[in-house]
This record gives sequence, structure tokens and C-alpha cells, in this order.
Amino acid sequence: MRRSTTGEQLATAMRWLTAIAVVGVLIYGPFQILRSGKYGPENWIAFVIFGLSQGSLYALIALGYTLVYGILRMINFAHGEVFMSGAYIGFFAADALNRAGRLDSTGGALLGLAVITLVAVAGSTTIAVLLERIAYRPLRRAPRLVPLITAIGASLFLQYTFSGLFGSGLRTYPTIDLLKGSFRVGSVPILKVHVLVFVAAVGLMTALYLFVQRTRAGRAMRAVSEDKDTAALMGINVDGVIVQTFMLGGALAGVAGVLHALIYGQVVFNMGFQPGLKAFTAAVLGGIGNVPGAMLGGLFLGVVESLGPALFLEGLGIPAPHQLKDAIAFSLLVLVLVFRPTGILGERVAEKRA
Repeated sequence: MRRSTTGEQLATAMRWLTAIAVVGVLIYGPFQILRSGKYGPENWIAFVIFGLSQGSLYALIALGYTLVYGILRMINFAHGEVFMSGAYIGFFAADALNRAGRLDSTGGALLGLAVITLVAVAGSTTIAVLLERIAYRPLRRAPRLVPLITAIGASLFLQYTFSGLFGSGLRTYPTIDLLKGSFRVGSVPILKVHVLVFVAAVGLMTALYLFVQRTRAGRAMRAVSEDKDTAALMGINVDGVIVQTFMLGGALAGVAGVLHALIYGQVVFNMGFQPGLKAFTAAVLGGIGNVPGAMLGGLFLGVVESLGPALFLEGLGIPAPHQLKDAIAFSLLVLVLVFRPTGILGERVAEKRA
């Protein structure tokens, strides 16, 4: 008993020391960089805008992780490849429309964007449903480690399938004139594509939240999330609800894939790994299994990644701080897991599941 108490006290002391060190960095770094005057208000606003745009993508992908976890209590590590497949399949539609000259005029560009998005969503949704049917459904009653390993294998399978079918080189999305340029808010330019990404992501996230909270299908999803066996006894088609969950996650990942391609202009077979990992981090930050938490976690992570290198690292004199934004993201994950394992908002559903 004495050893256990001593160990707990040591762990508590270490957590407090870590917290003090983190708070010191969070105060000293910004103080130094703000005092230097290196960045003006326009720079900080630009950092925030880019962070919100990037965070919107993380949030859309994170919703797929959190939906599947809420229903099946598993981490679908192949979800990053579902995102990749949407971007990749959308590329072929974009390339065909561009060759046909359908992306030149304003009306044509709007219709073309809609077609590209629908094709990407159809592709990513199909792959998400096939993953559930082939890879995960036979293992539904297996120990949790088994579907986790299967998800990693499915991720690698999808990566190298796309590489084998379409090559390992970069594919460049066509430039859409409608999305060129920027709006000006005062003296701050805001790229049109960033506005599109943020507005589209917020609209989709709001629609998903209302769907889960207000519709009959959403109530069925929440019932299955609480207890699959009891939900089945109440007449709910559990398999149908699970497929619907994968479809929703896949559709959101497909939209995120197109938006990502519009910002960065390129797709490649392994592009889903890093955004998928960041989106999983965002889901954990917000509280995995919690839809608003995934939204908040994605936006928060994007803003911290954008502001962090300049705000926290440059003031400490760290060379090449912008190359350490991934380190900031995953350090943030570790800190949240240490001090608040349930995430920022916690998990709103019951702890015990069937």
C-alpha cells in the first residue's frame, strides 16, 4: 500500500511539474515574440484564417473517426485512406471537366465543383461501406485489438492498391478561375478557397449535428451507440445503422478530400496518412465519440498548428520553428491525454457499451 501511495504521489508531482513547464512556455514564448514586434495584426489574423481553414479539414475527417468509434468502439485507421480515395477519384472528374472546358465560366465552375464533389463522395462512400462489409463486420465480436490491426492492414492495402492502379506520382488538380484571388477585410486578404473550405465545413458539421440530434435515423444511431443488443430488441436494424454511419463518415471524408485538393492542388496515393493522423488527434482532443468535440478539436488543432510555431517557438529562439508544427500537434495530444483523457468536451455517451 505504501509503495502504491508513493507511486501515485510521484505521478501527481510529475504531472504538476509538466503543467508548470508548459504554462511557462505558453507565457514566455508569446511574451518574447509579441515584444519583438516581428508580426503585426495582419499576420496574426492571416495565421488564424489559415488555421481555421486547415482545422475545418481536420474536423470533417475527424467526424468519421468519432462516428465509427461512437457506434463500434473501434478506431478506423483506414479512414485516412477513405479521405485519400475521395480526393483521388474526384481528380479524374476534375481532369475530365477541365479538358472539356467546363470549369472556365462562373456557372460552369459551380456546376463542375458540384459534379467533382459528388463523384468524390460516391467513391469515398463506396470504399467506406466496402471496408465495413468486408473487413470489419466479420470481426464485430472479436477482441478490440483484432479490428484495430485489420484497420491498419486495410489502410496499407488501399494505399498500395491506388499506387498500383494509378501510379505513385503526384496528380495535379486543375486550377479553377472562380477560386483564384482573395477577398479583403480591411487590410487583410482572405483567399477565396479558404472561405469556401470554412463555410462548407461548418455547414456540413452543423447539418451532421442536427441529423444526429433531430432525426429518427440519428436517434437510432444514438441508441445503437448505447447498447446494440437492446436496440436490436427494440426493432432497430443494427447492421443498417452501422452501414449508415460508415456512409456518413465516408461522405464527409470525400468532401474533405476535394477541399484539401482545392487548397493544395495535388493528390497522391499516400496523402491520407498525415491528415488522417491529425484528424484522429483532433477527435481525441475534442472527446472521441462526441460529434461537437470532433468539430471543436479539429478547429482548435488547426489554429494551434498555424499559430504555434510563431507564437510559442520563435519566442524561445528555436530554429526553423515552422518545421515543428507536427511536434506541436502531437505534444498537445499527449498533454490532453495526461491531464484530461476524455478530451476537451469529454464523451457524452455512456461509458459502458455492449
